[in-house]
Amino acid sequence: GPKVTYVPPPPPDDEQAIFAHYQTGINFDKYDENVVEVSGLHPPAPLLTFEEANLCQTLNLNIAKAGYSKLTPVQKYSIPIILAGRDLMACAQTGSGKTAAFLLPIVANMMRDGITGSSFKEQQEPECIIVAPTRELVNQIFLEARKFVYGTFIRPVVIYGGTQTDHSIYQVMQGCNILCATPGRLLDIIRREKIGLHEVKYLVLDEADRMLDMGFGLDMKKLISCPTMPPKDKRQTLMFSATFPKEVQRLAGEFLKTDYLFVVVGHVGGACSDVQQNILQVPQYSKRDKLIEILQSTGRERTMVFVDKKKKADYIAAFLCQEKIPATSIHADREQREREIALQDFRSGKCPVLVATSVAARGLDIENVQHVINFDLPSTIEEYVHRIGRTGRCGNTGKAVCFFDNNSDGHLAQSLVKVLSD
Repeated sequence: GPKVTYVPPPPPDDEQAIFAHYQTGINFDKYDENVVEVSGLHPPAPLLTFEEANLCQTLNLNIAKAGYSKLTPVQKYSIPIILAGRDLMACAQTGSGKTAAFLLPIVANMMRDGITGSSFKEQQEPECIIVAPTRELVNQIFLEARKFVYGTFIRPVVIYGGTQTDHSIYQVMQGCNILCATPGRLLDIIRREKIGLHEVKYLVLDEADRMLDMGFGLDMKKLISCPTMPPKDKRQTLMFSATFPKEVQRLAGEFLKTDYLFVVVGHVGGACSDVQQNILQVPQYSKRDKLIEILQSTGRERTMVFVDKKKKADYIAAFLCQEKIPATSIHADREQREREIALQDFRSGKCPVLVATSVAARGLDIENVQHVINFDLPSTIEEYVHRIGRTGRCGNTGKAVCFFDNNSDGHLAQSLVKVLSD
């Protein structure tokens, strides 16, 4: 294809922008009612407060500025496990604070142990590599990392596809301690010998089940097979997701030490309880009219509409605009610049409706998403759980509607009944 020239604009650097966060919701304290199970030998005791973690003053200050006052269950259990140097697989519902659960203890350990990076080396040696399946998600993790490392010498960097490779290299060469990356771009930069892996102490797979499945499994195997990547007993490997199908739990063993711990908040793969789920039986030919009817009744509430095909995302967005409902679309065939503009227009409320494929199903944390509509149901129940988890985050409540057509969605009926009854 044509050479990619897009260079993403640098994120704002003032303290107010770095620490921008949104409010916890009415049900935030309800997280504590979740039952937490830890399997594995000799797990450390969970934390009850941030103070108990004995973090340094700078980190405590950053935690407060970022608006974190109370630990969520996944944080209570994961932080001491990671601080203790153990490998971890953690499963907790969407929007319940998993990113901070791995970033905080990693930053704390790096500050305790000191960092080695400098911006003058021909090859950068990050201590921590975080991989996630989509460009928008790795960027979000990077922005979160900036909060916790504020005022320290730790430098986080983000690299992802759809942007100019030279720009990624330039970012890395200025010094890199925590690298947030999509798999393709990461392997490319390693191949160009701009990144060495000798110093990797932490390898994090966010949305780990997606990182180990058909889509990215081969890339992950390539990554841990790199000759300079420390073997699993010489690094700490951490995996986080809201869903962990059984076969993925088996695959994960290849990456983790034998004494890893498995933390489950609630039950594996459960949907977020703050999302009210409605299922409507809508035949294929009536979906468009039903969508208009719902969107006209919700006013300008922020809504994500999920469809199964890239072309359909553009088509539905254009159709909604004709119907005087401002909408935009995001999918893998749109240029990265367009994807970022679409997300910005959605975040700002300029386009209150975002029509998306599964590229936006995981991890994205956007304030005030009140509705998720599954215009087309996904092929797996895990994907459904992630999609509806774009609303009802951080203790806020949300609504999800899905259009169920017996001919095309019968395969999901049983799993849906289980998720709904749970």
